[in-house]
Amino acid sequence: MPRLFAALSLPVAVTATLSEARGGVPGARWIEPGDYHVTLRFIGDIDADVARDVAEALAGVRRAPFAVEFDGFGSFGGDRPRAIVARIKRYQPLVELQGELERRLRRIGLAPETRNFTPHVTLARLRAASPVAVAHYLGARGGFAAPTFEAEAFSLFSSRDSVGGGPYVVEVDYPLV
Repeated sequence: MPRLFAALSLPVAVTATLSEARGGVPGARWIEPGDYHVTLRFIGDIDADVARDVAEALAGVRRAPFAVEFDGFGSFGGDRPRAIVARIKRYQPLVELQGELERRLRRIGLAPETRNFTPHVTLARLRAASPVAVAHYLGARGGFAAPTFEAEAFSLFSSRDSVGGGPYVVEVDYPLV
């Protein structure tokens, strides 16, 4: 049973810049740079028939390429941070692409995504990291600047059923034209 998600891949220059921010938080499990991505829609564990339906539904997307710009570092989890992320600005083309994927997947019978779309790249997962250490890490990186990039495609990825999911495999690329 594949575990799938739709996402934007990152160019090598962006991945290299983000990877320079690894380290400095005891208890953090840093994501491998080759697994960095911007999740558009987590699909989950599905059977092969539904996976084919997903791939076909996503093939109908017709969107123009668009710029993706970073907006500093942040964390998810409030007082008990569970992830360090590179935030991405919510430009209209990105939000519209994510919305179209959501609509297409709901039409084929998938349950709606319950979380609000917050575009980001997960850099580290946190289990035993001190909130103070995370705050210091974020404060020291206030001038973060990864290069803006042009999203020219999105992809359907598969992952292992494990903590963190990677390594991720691109199953299908969908060009933005």
